[in-house]
Amino acid sequence: MSDTLNLPAETRDRAGKGASRALRREGRVPAVIYGGNEEPLAIHVQEKELSRQLGTGHFFNSIIEVEVDGKKFRTQPKDVAFHPVSDRPLHADFLRLAKGATVHVNVPVVFENEELSPGLKRGGVLNIVRHDLELVCDAEKIPHEITIDVTGFDVGESIHISHVKLPKGVESAITDRDYTIATIAAPSALRSEEGEAAAEAE
Repeated sequence: MSDTLNLPAETRDRAGKGASRALRREGRVPAVIYGGNEEPLAIHVQEKELSRQLGTGHFFNSIIEVEVDGKKFRTQPKDVAFHPVSDRPLHADFLRLAKGATVHVNVPVVFENEELSPGLKRGGVLNIVRHDLELVCDAEKIPHEITIDVTGFDVGESIHISHVKLPKGVESAITDRDYTIATIAAPSALRSEEGEAAAEAE
């Protein structure tokens, strides 16, 4: 399950572009906590700490506990705006989470048992169509990653969401179709052989 990250913050007294620029010059990033049927709370966080947490690779599918003036807010990060040139974080949005709340997250996939895939053993290529899955789950049970077993898959076969064993309480956010996550593509040598065989047959 995903970790809870702690992010210290301070309230923002002034809004507007000028105030935000002044904060950024001091190494702070303007942010807002919203949702939960409460008024939005304007805050600012340390740029260095926000960048460190962004660098963990699972910031957006973690619970972020933002502490403001001794009060803790359980949140889910919804958006971070970055500078187009320097890539520095410019603004962050956090959604308040009520106890027992469900969240919509993108969780990365990893593949296992590649040595047990006939297609991959024959030199096939695992062509990943989706590197992460859109999931709905309890805020307390966000998985770090989803493991997909490729045992038995041969060249030309596809791995769909219906093949994936999701953890208890975790569901796909896309329910109207059995979408493809990866395919086992033929190696170029095998494609050449098949092409030559087809040409000879003609």
